[in-house]
Formats: sequence, structure tokens, C-alpha cells
Amino acid sequence: MANQEGSRPGAGQRLAVLGAGPGGYPAAFLAAELGFTVTLIDERPQPGGVCLYDGCIPSKALLHAAEILHDAQEAAHIGLTFSAPEIDVDRLREWKDEEVVRKMTGGLGQIARARRVRLVHGRGRFVDGQTLRVQLDGEVTDVEFDHAIIATGSSPSIPPPLRIESDRVWDSTAALELREVPARLLVVGGGYIGLEMATVYAALGSAVTVVEMTGSLLPGADPDLTAILAKSVQEQVHEVLLETSVLALRDLGEAGEGVEADLQGGDLEETRTFDRVLIATGRRPNSENLGLENTRVRVTDRGFIQTDHQRRTDEPSIFAIGDVAGEPMLAHKATHEGRVAVEAMAGEPVAWEPAAIPAVVYTNPEVAWCGLTETEARTHGIEVEVARFPWTASGRATASAQRAGVTKLVVEPGTERILGVGIAGRGAGELIGEAVLAVEMGARLDDLRLTIHAHPTLSETLMEAAETFFNVSPHYIARRR
Repeated sequence: MANQEGSRPGAGQRLAVLGAGPGGYPAAFLAAELGFTVTLIDERPQPGGVCLYDGCIPSKALLHAAEILHDAQEAAHIGLTFSAPEIDVDRLREWKDEEVVRKMTGGLGQIARARRVRLVHGRGRFVDGQTLRVQLDGEVTDVEFDHAIIATGSSPSIPPPLRIESDRVWDSTAALELREVPARLLVVGGGYIGLEMATVYAALGSAVTVVEMTGSLLPGADPDLTAILAKSVQEQVHEVLLETSVLALRDLGEAGEGVEADLQGGDLEETRTFDRVLIATGRRPNSENLGLENTRVRVTDRGFIQTDHQRRTDEPSIFAIGDVAGEPMLAHKATHEGRVAVEAMAGEPVAWEPAAIPAVVYTNPEVAWCGLTETEARTHGIEVEVARFPWTASGRATASAQRAGVTKLVVEPGTERILGVGIAGRGAGELIGEAVLAVEMGARLDDLRLTIHAHPTLSETLMEAAETFFNVSPHYIARRR
């Protein structure tokens, strides 16, 4: 990159970024490095967005605490017995808020200032394709731009029958505040958000009931991965009710004890009472009230902003990235979309065309996958072969008392090219990075099989999964293909 200011590709161009989450602030920082004059707009005091304030980071902090509690309990199986833990909820909340969230968001604020990114606090609306109007506490600031990025993210979505005014009914944001540990908690939704929060509160002492309207937890994920997680979840929570719906909720008021929930599914049709209810039924894009009607930006029926292969909308000066621009709603997807958008503004020949976007469920055990899943292949009639290595045959998993796991490779017949990878087990989210690289590079089974992995490690399971395809794993005899 040239050192002279005038030679940088963004020199003389003004960029406004609406939303300072994991899509917005990396885009703003990169643009500043490329010479753009950048204004970053958000209602929060520091960059970070939902991910840092109300999502990815605080949830992982609480999941870390839950993991410690779970490990201490499980240690009895190997002869290590601890006394019952004393849980200081106030201290746990303080650590999450002050030493994790505040520290990280404050650090981003320092980086923004160091990169000379102008921070404007407030809610922004488009006046037209060249101007944003930002309002905060009655004050109005107009921000003119040559380019703009919409990175406004998403919000929890609650079905209409379950929308009641009650402090006893939480969305994921409220659950992460850790206001209390209820004795009886109903979690509506068996997706990744619901399961992560269910395991947190179960570890902290709640009797958790998980209700999922489909026939399995983590709907859409491969059954052989979810089966491992489902067994563990059922051991951690009070009850899991599949193919069950919550028809209505009623707050019993000050004289009552919690919230009544009407449950229906299979042979079950009854009303139960819970102290608190967490609605974790998905998220919706934040595309409303942005003044998009004053531009040529188009929005789908589901609320997603339409973009092209460079994340540019129908208004040439405006780009959209992250949750508001379509699924999957993942922080790392937003970050990389932001890079594409900024480089496109700078005149680079870039396109958004990833071969694999990793998805991770941070439960215990974790579930992660990338690329083509086995379920997608079967659904769309794509011929694939699958190689699996069970963690019961892994030395490291056995020595760590973490044998509940599997690593599998989805392979293109004939070429033996790796099309997708799925992992269930402890640390799956860390292991999936190598898998993403393999899919992106078009690696073949031999590329994994002949790469020397350290022994004993869980990363070996990727190598050994490739070996099972040829039935040459030294630790597992696979069925002949």
C-alpha cells in the first residue's frame, strides 16, 4: 500500500457506515486505511453492535461459565470430586459486562479514534442517495456521503401470539442481561440461540424446558451431528419437547407465580406455569425506518435489502452487508461482506462468492459445519460420498473424557474433492477453520490425509476422517464403500 495520502484508492471520497456492528466497524476501519473519510453512525456509545453488546461475546462469556460448571460436575467420572459450586450471579454479570463487553467495546472506540474514523451517535435515516440524517436527543446532524454502507443488523423476532407485555417474557437480549436465575425457565425454540441459553441457565441452576415445533433440535443441521448434541442437551436440561408448539402465554400478574404457557404437540395438550419464558424463534433484519423509501434501495418480502455480487444496492452509492442483507445471519459473514463492499468502492475487481461460511453452535458439545451439508446434498439430489471418524476412536478425545463427537467429510465422487465438513464435539468451532480452508481451496481427500497433524489432538480427526474414506485409518475400521 502506498504511503502517500493522495495515492490511496479512497482519497477524497466520503463513506458513511450506518451501524457499528461486526459488519460496520471492520468496514469503516478498512476504508479509513484505504484513504476514505469515514463517518461511523450508531446509537451505542462505542462500536461493537449487537454482537459485542447483546450477542456473540456476552453469550460466549456465559457459556464459558457454564462449561466450567459442567466440567466440574463431569470430573467425578474420572475420580475428581468437587464440592457444590457457589454461584455469585452478581459477580458473573459484572465480569461479563465490565471485563468482557466494556473492555472490548472501549478498545474498538480507541481504534476508531486512532484510525481517524468519525463516530456519530444517533439513529440515521436516508434523506436521499447522498445524505443521512442522524437524530439523537432532539439534535440533528446531516452526513453527506459519496458511498454508504447499511450494516444495521437484526433483532429478535417474536411470533404474534407470544407477544405480551411482561418482564417475565424475555428475548435473547434480555436473557443475556442475566437479571436472575429463574427456578423454572421455558425456552421456546430449539435453534442455536435457544440451546445456548438453555445450557447456560441449566448450568446456573434453572430447571429448563425446551420446546421445538419441528422434529429435531437445530432444524436444518445434519441429523448425525444434532443427535450427539441432543443427547447431551437432554442430560443437561429438565425436559425437551419436540414437535410441540406454544400457542399462547399469559402473565399471571403480581398475585400469580410466573407465566402460563399453553403447550400442544402429539399427545400433549396442557397448560404449564414457568417463572420466566425465553422466546428464541429467530431474528428479523433491521431494514425498517431507515428512510429507504427516499432511495432506490429495494427490500424483499422478508425484509432483506437486495444487493448484487459486490453488496451494492439498486442505489449505486449505497451498499448493504450483514444480517440486513440476507442469510446466513452470522457476524463473520458480515465482516467479510464489509471487506468486499469497501474494496468495490475502491475500484477493486472483487465479488462476494464464498465457497464455505462456517456455522458454529457453542453448546456443550459444540456443533460446526461449512460448505455443502449432507442434508442439502440429499435434498437437492447432489451425489456425494461421506467419510466419518467417530471420536470414540480418538486418543485425545478419550484422554480428555470427550468421546461424544464425530468428524465427517462430504466428498464429490470421482474427484474426491471436499465439498463440506461437519463436526460435533468439544471445540468444534475451533476445528472448523481448517475445514473452511480445505473447502475454499478445493482440497481433495489426499490433501487432508497426507497433511501431518500433531498427535494426540482433536484436529487429527479431520485427517483420520479422510483416511476412513480409504479404510486406512490406524484407529478405526470403516465399512467398505
